[in-house]
Amino acid sequence: MGQKRLGVGFIGAGFIAQFHIRSWVGVRDADIMGITSLSMEESEEAAALARKLNVGEARAYRTITDMVADPSIDAIWMCAPNYTRIENMEEIVRALEDGKGELIGVACEKPLGRNAAEARKMVELVKKAGLLDGYLEDQIFGYPVMRGKDIIWSRGAALTGRPYLARAAEEHGGPHMPWFWEGSLQGGGVINDMMCHSFETARFLLTPPGEKRSFLTPVKVSAYANCLKWQEPRYIKELSAMSGGKLDYARRPAEDFGRGLIEYRDPEGKMVVVEATTSWCFVGAGLRLSMELLGPEYSMSINSLDQGLKVFFSRRVSGETGEDLVEKQNAEVGLMPVVSDEAGEYGYTEENRHMVQSFLAGRRPMENFDDGLNVTELLMTAYMSVEQEKTIPFPPPGLDAYVPDVARGKWNPKNK
Repeated sequence: MGQKRLGVGFIGAGFIAQFHIRSWVGVRDADIMGITSLSMEESEEAAALARKLNVGEARAYRTITDMVADPSIDAIWMCAPNYTRIENMEEIVRALEDGKGELIGVACEKPLGRNAAEARKMVELVKKAGLLDGYLEDQIFGYPVMRGKDIIWSRGAALTGRPYLARAAEEHGGPHMPWFWEGSLQGGGVINDMMCHSFETARFLLTPPGEKRSFLTPVKVSAYANCLKWQEPRYIKELSAMSGGKLDYARRPAEDFGRGLIEYRDPEGKMVVVEATTSWCFVGAGLRLSMELLGPEYSMSINSLDQGLKVFFSRRVSGETGEDLVEKQNAEVGLMPVVSDEAGEYGYTEENRHMVQSFLAGRRPMENFDDGLNVTELLMTAYMSVEQEKTIPFPPPGLDAYVPDVARGKWNPKNK
């Protein structure tokens, strides 16, 4: 019998780490025992949240090595900014090689790397350390996604044939932190930030239950990107002010709108299609996730803002802007949907249950670093398509060495 509980440490204490912490109230057999980040103050705040929610006696650590060295830490959840991925993983590996501690596994938030070379390096490092690895792609674990897929495949597909088209979209008004907007730090714009979710969720819906991602072979990728909103003068000023003058969307924008299409081939030679849309220029109640799955005699649709619970506030109700109703909400008055359980709706709860149970069983999670690498390769091929304005066969030559123009500060649609 393996160990009964998993002690988890978080690298990162910001928005995404706190989302995971809140989801932990629905996770059994694991406790959040540690937090480390670039800010000791933020680490203390995140640790206090974990203790408040009674999901673990978390404490703040000054370094990753210190956290790995604590015998109560069995696994690491990597939730720090994209540009820290490699150095954080390298510190984990050094700590283990130096005998500072022992771990069972590592789970990493999206994207696995800012480009294919970084993602491949992450795979190499985790294998070098001999650790189990999980890729934290929350949306495939969302309650509606999992239930909808089960119904479609067990009823519609079983009787009339497999689905052939999956659409997925993620849209909101823009990221929380300035580094997300900076191509060199984040790895791109909205495509790298959010199309990772849409590509993988749509692929998951088109894959028969229980089959690995290799069941579908990507054949071609085509994509489009633009900066539709945030290169307008007033928004350029807004981003500059928000970042203390570091963001310059007049000269170094990142795309705020992207579309991508992937053609896959199944083992029988049939073509199936993934269509994805992502946006940082959506103005609505807040974050909107939508998915569709279509087959010969059926269809499925999901919209995260189609909630049973709605509230209305007149213009006389005023207060500070918050996100207590829905992530990235844009208003405090009017008629608004309320996502009652965002952690479950978006997939964090089931995702973390799966990772914990896999690590405790000594089993590699179904969504792992190899999946994160493949998603990154598809995203980089999408950027190639944007730059070359044509459909790109997959895998294209030079993929491992490729860095998108937007990540190098060389992309500007205004210069066309």
